[in-house]
Amino acid sequence: MFRRKKRDEEPVEETTTEETPGPRASGPFDASEVTIQEGDTGRVDLGSLLLTPREGLELQLQVDEATGQVQAVIMAGQTGAVELRAFAAPRNGDIWEDVRRAVAAEVARMGGTATESEGAYGTEVVVSLAGTREDGQVVQQTSKVIGIPGPRWLLRATLFGRPAVEHQPDGDVESALRDVVVVRGSTPVPPGDPLPLTMPPNAQRVDPPA
Repeated sequence: MFRRKKRDEEPVEETTTEETPGPRASGPFDASEVTIQEGDTGRVDLGSLLLTPREGLELQLQVDEATGQVQAVIMAGQTGAVELRAFAAPRNGDIWEDVRRAVAAEVARMGGTATESEGAYGTEVVVSLAGTREDGQVVQQTSKVIGIPGPRWLLRATLFGRPAVEHQPDGDVESALRDVVVVRGSTPVPPGDPLPLTMPPNAQRVDPPA
């Protein structure tokens, strides 16, 4: 669906370092922890995020209709999906605790529940909200919000479907999440503000059904 834009990095063979810390040892990675050959079409360039397409997962962009700005990226398959947003963080600090509190407050405002648990990337927030199916039946919908800190950034990943209730290390969504590369860049961004996402030049608009 998309083609990766060329970047200005020096063309070198793709590698990963052995210094990636803790839960991120197998990804997601910072741009400084991987090197990419110029012209490589293996990743989709979305500005602050580089994503590796996977068979069975569709790449979707959430775009603000008023501004035209990309707000989030979704990789969705038959059994589940992950929504990705990257935020700036201080050089020597972690904003995930503050983000968790904000998530819990927003869920409570919407009449749902938010419960913390420990998972593959540390403390997670399991969210339960009431939703209405097409047949009118009200059901509880579960999602899971995880925060993955990196060098001066936080990757917020919201899991839906099977990945939200059952973690499978080799699952399609979990594997796609590990392949994510965050490009923090050198532009000053206040901690907590989103890192900019860009639209690929060959993206196609698809309007939801009425």
